[in-house]
Amino acid sequence: MKGILVGAAIGYVLGAKAGRARYDQIVRLWNRFTANPTVRKTAAQAKDKAFEAAVHAKDLAADAAEKAAEKAPWRHQEETNGKAFTPPATPRA
Repeated sequence: MKGILVGAAIGYVLGAKAGRARYDQIVRLWNRFTANPTVRKTAAQAKDKAFEAAVHAKDLAADAAEKAAEKAPWRHQEETNGKAFTPPATPRA
């Protein structure tokens, strides 16, 4: 926590010394960078890949949860002795 505060203080002091002109220069450079067609195309491709990866991860997680539920010990107990079994409650923190 102290590191974040020290970093923020250093950034504030350096920013104050640089002044408004430097801030405006940085903003112009950033805007020119983000307006570049190559940068826009690359950002769009990265966004699409991230979305695809998220969908794939969701599908993998759902499959893993389904497999884990099939292997749950209380499911097997219920099937073997024919009696209803309530799984143990998980403690809440």
